[in-house]
Amino acid sequence: MPDVVAFGEAMMRLAPPHFQRIEQARSFDVEIGGAELNTAVGLVRLGRSVEWISALPANPLGEAARNRVREFGVGTEGVRFVAEGRCGLYFLEFGAAPRAGSIVYDRTNSSMALAKPGDFHWPALFQGARWFHVTGITAALSNGCAELVLEGLQAARQGGLGTSLDLNYRSKLWSVADAGRTLGELLPHVDLLIASMADAEQLFEIRGSTFAEVAHQFTDRYGVKFVAGVVRETPLVWRNRFGAVGYSAGQFHETPTYEVEIVDRLGAGDAFAAGLIHGLLDGDFARGLAYGAAMGALKHSIPGDLPLISLEEVEAVLAGQGLRIRR
Repeated sequence: MPDVVAFGEAMMRLAPPHFQRIEQARSFDVEIGGAELNTAVGLVRLGRSVEWISALPANPLGEAARNRVREFGVGTEGVRFVAEGRCGLYFLEFGAAPRAGSIVYDRTNSSMALAKPGDFHWPALFQGARWFHVTGITAALSNGCAELVLEGLQAARQGGLGTSLDLNYRSKLWSVADAGRTLGELLPHVDLLIASMADAEQLFEIRGSTFAEVAHQFTDRYGVKFVAGVVRETPLVWRNRFGAVGYSAGQFHETPTYEVEIVDRLGAGDAFAAGLIHGLLDGDFARGLAYGAAMGALKHSIPGDLPLISLEEVEAVLAGQGLRIRR
């Protein structure tokens, strides 16, 4: 029986080596990733059992994606292999100051985007589970996916599971108006919301001078129990500071910030979500924020989307251990 069920798309990531631009590339490094999948892997690394739900094309690319998921200990019994659609791709250019990194999506008509309500039997998928996690990226893929996310959140609530939504607004996937309308319909079914102050203002016209003020409005308007977000300072492309803030039941929480050297910035927010859910499964929101901030900081040091981090490494960061080689 899984602790957590995560629902979303997997994509193949193709990145030119050695900071090349796409137009320069003669080869690409291939990884697999996806917001909910990244979080699922992070939770497994912390000792949780996780099932990942998705739709993949019935071809070698779909099988390769499923096999990589299994390789990292995530369950795939709920994955549907379908004849329709394709495996989504995205191309990543790594940046170096003053050039920012950039992403080109090639995911139109992916098998996940073509999924529709009724494709997944949620009560069976949720049997024995305690938590359901999804992001706004999945809702952005298509109207059918947005309906599926709502269907899943409603079924999770009916089954007594905790629920989480990471807004993860992506302007290349949908408009502010569409995102605000669709995500606003999901929020009444969410226990944990991961959001930024910028997204709150842009998508929902929720404003405040502090994170606590913004989070309080989410709890009042939508009934969300926990609101969390990352704190990121970006003086250089390759060097940032990373931490987290949270709000629940009128109480504001803030973690220390960590100075990070960036090998790969993708997936840090998903790693943060893994640590956060890990804490909430133990009934400790503040602990979840601490674990999430450490997970996100560590993820910056790891190539690829997936947070291949051990519990011992997270606890070493929390204990303030330094950078000397462990022998």
